Amino acid sequence: MSQARKTLQAALDRKLNTNVAKNILFFLGDGMGLTTLTAARILKGQLENQPGEETVMTMDTFPNVGLAKTYSVDFQVADSAATATAYLCGVKTNLNIVGVNAAGRNGVCRTQKGNEVTSILKWAKDAGKSVGIVTTTRVQHATPAGSYAHSASRTWYSDADMPDSAKTDGCTDISFQLINNTDIDVIIGGGRKYMTPTGTKDPEYPTDYFSNGERKDGRDLIKEWQNLKTGKVAHYVWNKADFDAVDPETTDYLMALFEPGDLRYEEERDPSTDPSIIETTEKAIRILQKNPKGFFLLVEGGRIDQAHHAGRASMALHEAVAFDRAIAKGLELTEEHETLTVVMADHSQPLTFNGFPFRGNSILGKSPLWASDMLPYTTLMYGNGPGHKIVNGARPDIRNVDTKSKDYIQQAAVPVDTTTHSGEDVAVLARGPMAHLFQGVNEQNYIAHAMGYAACVGADLRHCEGQTTPPLVHITLEYNKNGARAVSASAALLGNFLSVLLAITVLM
Repeated sequence: MSQARKTLQAALDRKLNTNVAKNILFFLGDGMGLTTLTAARILKGQLENQPGEETVMTMDTFPNVGLAKTYSVDFQVADSAATATAYLCGVKTNLNIVGVNAAGRNGVCRTQKGNEVTSILKWAKDAGKSVGIVTTTRVQHATPAGSYAHSASRTWYSDADMPDSAKTDGCTDISFQLINNTDIDVIIGGGRKYMTPTGTKDPEYPTDYFSNGERKDGRDLIKEWQNLKTGKVAHYVWNKADFDAVDPETTDYLMALFEPGDLRYEEERDPSTDPSIIETTEKAIRILQKNPKGFFLLVEGGRIDQAHHAGRASMALHEAVAFDRAIAKGLELTEEHETLTVVMADHSQPLTFNGFPFRGNSILGKSPLWASDMLPYTTLMYGNGPGHKIVNGARPDIRNVDTKSKDYIQQAAVPVDTTTHSGEDVAVLARGPMAHLFQGVNEQNYIAHAMGYAACVGADLRHCEGQTTPPLVHITLEYNKNGARAVSASAALLGNFLSVLLAITVLM
């Protein structure tokens, strides 16, 4: 009762923040549906030796919450490319297409031309802000690519991934676009092998053939990026030691590519050699926030989704917990009155939370109730995935299996090599200037427009125009019931002088 009353009073005391957002912190949890959010909350508490259910995640503290509809133009259940185009560029599109509207066709280069759409990262850069991307996947992956690339196929990571017809028709790969489309100040993630010529040995894994460079055009895009930044303080790093040595106060540009492909899972990360998403988020903010005009930063917890695809709930939840800690770091480094912070997922995953477990039961454990086949089952399961196993007509007996292991694959109802996505709405959480715009149930492409409006970037500048060009001074005098004159006024400074318009109304 007491807790509920305090929560009510906090809601009653809340005031709208209608400032123009100087900064936008956009946190995207890939595949982080509502079930994942709830389960991650419990895991976070249990990692701190608490029951878990009552734990408060950082994102739980955001006062404004809405839902986004995630379907694409052509599919009920969308992928990360179509959704990224929606929430970053403000328009829905087709499956597997990034930065191109729905006139584009998957893998058909000629349908890309003339149908490109720009993102809020580009809008922010054009407005003079600094911009950056941080991800736990390769920086060419669908989510980050949505901020800078235009591609009829999300899988055209390098020119080696493109068909000859696409090259003939003039399309370019996503890595090429990364360094040539928009002048991005901070780029952090993985994806080294898509940046260097075929056969280039990886600096970290020189004997691993699959880590070698892939480019067929012979271009070294890392060196090209460095050449483009001549005259600026620009650092390229691929290991934690060099990353830690980068001084944000003196750095103009940073490209940090820590793996040939995606980064390591949080549970498998070596803290001495691989920075966490908390560390990469902090470095990015400290570099970007030097710009007096502000910044836009996209931070993606991309491996939440990849762990789900593998049916590994433990991995996915640990990724989500780390993602929440990165959000906490972002809030710590910024001021709420000038920074709009938005957290959301692009789509969900077919994860279920079931079985009537007792309070405090491990979220990765087993239900106390057994199924009608007289076998136990886990609290978390998948609607489809690699965990579907039927031997001699029966499910596996997991009584003696450690289901809390990071490598345990949850059972699934339908056999597929990798889980599909799921199509329910996803949560959108916001705080800071104009955060109240992120309420209700909206189409996913609304998010880009709301962020752009809040920060006065992009096509809709009404919010800042209203503040920089307010009305003339208007003064009204009237007699009140006691015969005294009451004065009300609104004043505005136009240019370098004060224009005063007196409108005097005498009420007899």
